[in-house]
Amino acid sequence: MSKNALPRQADDFPAWYAEIIRRAELAEHGPVRGTMVIRPYGTAIWELVQRALDDRIKATGHENVVFPMLMPASMLAREAELVEGFAPEVAVVTRAGGEELAEPLVVRPTSEAMIWSTYAGWIQSYRDLPLLFNQWANVVRWELRTRLFLRTTEFLWQEGHTAHETHAEAQREARRILDDVYADTIEGVLAIPVLRGRKSASERFPAALDTLTCEVMVRDRKALQAATSHDFGQSFARTYDVTFTGRDGKRAHPYATSWGASTRLIGGLVMAHGDDRGLRLPPAVAPYQAVIVPIGDTRSTAAALGDELRREGVRVRVDDRDEVREGAKFHEWERKGVPVRIDVGPRDVAAGTAIVTRRDRDGHETIAFADLPERIPSLLADIQRTLFADALAFRDAHLFAPATFDEAVDVLANGGGFVRAGWCGDAACEERMKAATRATIRCLPLDAEATAAACIACGRPAVAGAVWGLAY
Repeated sequence: MSKNALPRQADDFPAWYAEIIRRAELAEHGPVRGTMVIRPYGTAIWELVQRALDDRIKATGHENVVFPMLMPASMLAREAELVEGFAPEVAVVTRAGGEELAEPLVVRPTSEAMIWSTYAGWIQSYRDLPLLFNQWANVVRWELRTRLFLRTTEFLWQEGHTAHETHAEAQREARRILDDVYADTIEGVLAIPVLRGRKSASERFPAALDTLTCEVMVRDRKALQAATSHDFGQSFARTYDVTFTGRDGKRAHPYATSWGASTRLIGGLVMAHGDDRGLRLPPAVAPYQAVIVPIGDTRSTAAALGDELRREGVRVRVDDRDEVREGAKFHEWERKGVPVRIDVGPRDVAAGTAIVTRRDRDGHETIAFADLPERIPSLLADIQRTLFADALAFRDAHLFAPATFDEAVDVLANGGGFVRAGWCGDAACEERMKAATRATIRCLPLDAEATAAACIACGRPAVAGAVWGLAY
């Protein structure tokens, strides 16, 4: 392998991932351990993901708010389960303004405590409900082992926090967000198929009654938790003394949900679609959906073609840099995953055609200039569909239904993919599988209560189907 070649996924997937993040100029490590500098190309991808999520969040009736990132330590301490869940990861400020603080301040690891303390002053009557709010913010969790985008000390995300009159309404909210916001974005925009399910008790978010999740498989056959939606019941309302006068005139506690997705989605995008040559970006989140490379003295033609495509709504870059050779441009845009490259040389201009290369497959085709405004949007739509179909076929080929515990262990211990099987609901069986393989229950799929009559670990009657997998 040449010194400029990327590591192969099959040889060293973590090294491949790290090199892709660096060479595609998505992000780099910040000066504080676990922080990252998201570079312009990575930021452009995040902005497109963020826009897709934000549009869907607002379409479901939610409004954006902004809360402080610092909270008194005593405020977080009131919620014991939340504190216990985040204790090793909480960053605390003890000195500011040149002196010791009378009370330490916590840098938010999540905002339930801050927001529900505030909701106590906003909710008085059932007429004030529901509260449907979302926040775009950064949070800090002092992670021991970090990896750019996937697990960092500081990351960007959105966090929804809602309050409801009834538990049934809150449960519907949690499921609606999972389906209409997260699954719809991840599948329809990022072109990654998801498994929708609920977490087992051991994998739930701290203080949650129920955690719904979107789990995806990436190219090393591991699982990535892409987004979660939580039903908190009345726990935060009780902890922070939030009550309202109900329709019957009695005081009651509202019901809470919380849900979030983060820049981890960019890591999932890289790992779900990338190949040994670099990124393969779905057109919906590609900063440049097409790059036009003029060869020789064809800049004016390339610029005119770029303008025509922009009028058709295509995000276009005309790469007319003098200091970079054409071959280097080809490799750069391949590495950065641009869906379509359009090459225009003197002979092409004379013939009135361009050479068009799709990033999702090998080979190229010749397309007349006059046809490009119609053909390129059509190609982009096909690339979006093809990447989703490819990811779905890959996942389904590595989703197994073994008949015995030993068969399940063989799949999981050797990194073969996901195992879907019956589970009796006993945490001991969950732990037995984890001890044998390091795999955890990624979710209890929502599409079926059980996929087998018996638990894969103990043989007792199954109460649910479960999907096990090694995870990031």
